[in-house]
Amino acid sequence: MKNCLLWQASFRRLANGKPFWPAAWDISGDRPANFWGGWNDGDEDVALLDLARTRNIGIIAHIDAGKTTTTERVLFYTGKEHAIGEVHEGAATMDWMEQERERGITITSAATTCAWVDPLNSERYVVNIIDTPGHVDFTAEVERSLRVLDGAVAVFDGKEGVEAQSETVWRQANKYKVPRLAFINKMDKIGANFKKAVDSMVRRLNANPIPVQIPWGQETDLEGTIDLIEMRAVTFEGDKGVNRVHHEIPTSLKPEADEARAKMIEKLADFDEAIGELFLEEKQAQVTNEMIRKALRAGTLGFKCIPVFCGSALRDKGVQEVLDGVVWYLPSPTDIPPVDAFDPKDEAKEPRKLPADPEGALAVLAFKTATEQHGDLTYVRVYSGILKSGSGVYNPRTKKKERINRLLRMHSIKRENIDEAGAGDIVGVLGLNYTVTGDTLCDLDDPLALGAITFPETVIAMSIEPKTNADREKLAMALNKMAKDDPTFKIKLDAETQQTVISGMGELHLDIIRDRILREFKVDANVGQPRVAYRETVHVPGEIQTEGVHKKQTGGAGSYGHVKIRWSSLPEDEAHTNVFEDGIVGGAIPRQFIKSAEEGFRESCRTGGLAGYPLQGLKAELYDGSYHDVDSKDFAYKDAARLAYRELLDRVGTEVLEPMMKVEVRTPDQFTGNVIGDLNSRRSRIESTEKDEDITIITAVAPLSEMFGYVQAVRGLSQGRANYSMEPYRYEVCPPHVKEKIMAERGGARAGARR
Repeated sequence: MKNCLLWQASFRRLANGKPFWPAAWDISGDRPANFWGGWNDGDEDVALLDLARTRNIGIIAHIDAGKTTTTERVLFYTGKEHAIGEVHEGAATMDWMEQERERGITITSAATTCAWVDPLNSERYVVNIIDTPGHVDFTAEVERSLRVLDGAVAVFDGKEGVEAQSETVWRQANKYKVPRLAFINKMDKIGANFKKAVDSMVRRLNANPIPVQIPWGQETDLEGTIDLIEMRAVTFEGDKGVNRVHHEIPTSLKPEADEARAKMIEKLADFDEAIGELFLEEKQAQVTNEMIRKALRAGTLGFKCIPVFCGSALRDKGVQEVLDGVVWYLPSPTDIPPVDAFDPKDEAKEPRKLPADPEGALAVLAFKTATEQHGDLTYVRVYSGILKSGSGVYNPRTKKKERINRLLRMHSIKRENIDEAGAGDIVGVLGLNYTVTGDTLCDLDDPLALGAITFPETVIAMSIEPKTNADREKLAMALNKMAKDDPTFKIKLDAETQQTVISGMGELHLDIIRDRILREFKVDANVGQPRVAYRETVHVPGEIQTEGVHKKQTGGAGSYGHVKIRWSSLPEDEAHTNVFEDGIVGGAIPRQFIKSAEEGFRESCRTGGLAGYPLQGLKAELYDGSYHDVDSKDFAYKDAARLAYRELLDRVGTEVLEPMMKVEVRTPDQFTGNVIGDLNSRRSRIESTEKDEDITIITAVAPLSEMFGYVQAVRGLSQGRANYSMEPYRYEVCPPHVKEKIMAERGGARAGARR
């Protein structure tokens, strides 16, 4: 059946004679008295899943804003879990790793599926949820999750408003064009201020937030919410706030509610024609609730507004309202634009558009892998077609066939076998041997590619060595498994020191990896101190031409390669990469050898510049060369390109680049001077300071090398009252004295390795 999935479990359910409808509605017209969001028996099997009633959403936010706590309430209210796992007790369902439960943070994204009934029409919606990390060190988890999600719920701290990592995940959502709504959480927190939090969305995110609620009280006096559409007050009563009770808006809050509703209608009038006409005619009273919801949905899907909800997840207030917003305002798979499917044999060819259609061509994107004892678990999003358990698929990147051994409906680390998954579904797959993050799976007879997922470069590294030879193989296996699962975790062998070097996104990232190696994989290893992942670049004045000649004749078959390359520096917005251009005309070099020359260039850049660090920001144009009819070989042109590259470096030298971090410190006013002085001593640039009541928000750009152990420093400077966040910003040229120190240390390490 088109646009529907028929799950076998649904038929089992009907065959067992269990009810397929919600319980009788109570007289208030709200949720049924015994309603858990699913069906009466709490089972989450889904029948005749209409794509229009499917939501694929992510929960995104700054660390400690309450993402996982919100997700735990969602699972409880939808009947997926019958007890709430608290993050602070180390019992959150979605935080299943030992390190997550010990530290009270989310490290890896976790997926689950639940159901919710629209209170307006009693229709059941299936909601696939991915709970993402908030710490910047695990930003790759957010990146790959947003790549496959249709919508998102952005959670903000009611006191802090928009924080540093809030901006990061917001930019990621913008990058993938993900519609979203906002939940101002922790409105029971001392210092919570709903208006200030909403204003911070405008100021820091350049968003157009439209509150559809205002809080009924705040801080310790938080009672519930005021619904600005229905114009009624809502409290959350009973066990864990499961029962929503409606009230008349208190007289003392009526003027504020009327003003907030008028502002909501005024904002909607900016982009909704029907409401706009009534607003111009001063007939706001004729704007119906249905018109408001329709305008909010269109505005959300068109990136013109962000519906804003409020409450306290920890105090069980407001989460059900957010679930209503998910089904009312966020898109279904049929609402998002058709996905671009490229021809893997000719990526320059115009892509075809694939809508979410179970009867269309099979198009599946692998967005996450998790290595397990009995095989890899791969998380996939089905964009088109139907993926069946036991079927064969094709990976166009590896050009290999794969078999879908098992299809799984995921609930954190729990799983349920299913027979098939269709367009719009997010499921787990067991049995894929050659598929990694970003790969496409399709039919062998209809190959296509959905486009890879890009991740930021690593900024920090450390050495790791097994303590015994017996641990050597175990360590290699552990590192390879983690590198396959985590695209921002890199492994390489330092050619000079012969040390294994692992790199990641930050100190916490590497600390978690080190902990997993010792505890999860039980490998005894020596780990070095974290060190900065430097880069190098070349400042080419105008253009420089060099040539490389590889010519060997040993009496038998010889080898010959000759290239002439024109070099230039890339503009700043491209300086994080390297570019190779084919400028050969007239067949000076046969086509098959041009690719070899490019490989030689790129390998040379990875090997590094004069200090041995990877080089970036360089453009190479192969404009001339020569060949020999018999002796020309692929490897000869690779070596010729390498020789031309080395000649360039010898002529112009290199600059060492260091990773700069964007730092945001929130400190009580009386410690502002201490914090700024300390940041200045760390070679930081203070970008801005902003007053927020008795708190000063300091934004700075600082070199990563100066920020190791900053958490202890900032606590000492502020009597433990300041906090900070830090994320990669960009690479910048080191000052001369820093470069000299780095070069000296690098030279010493190389000399020691040679001895």
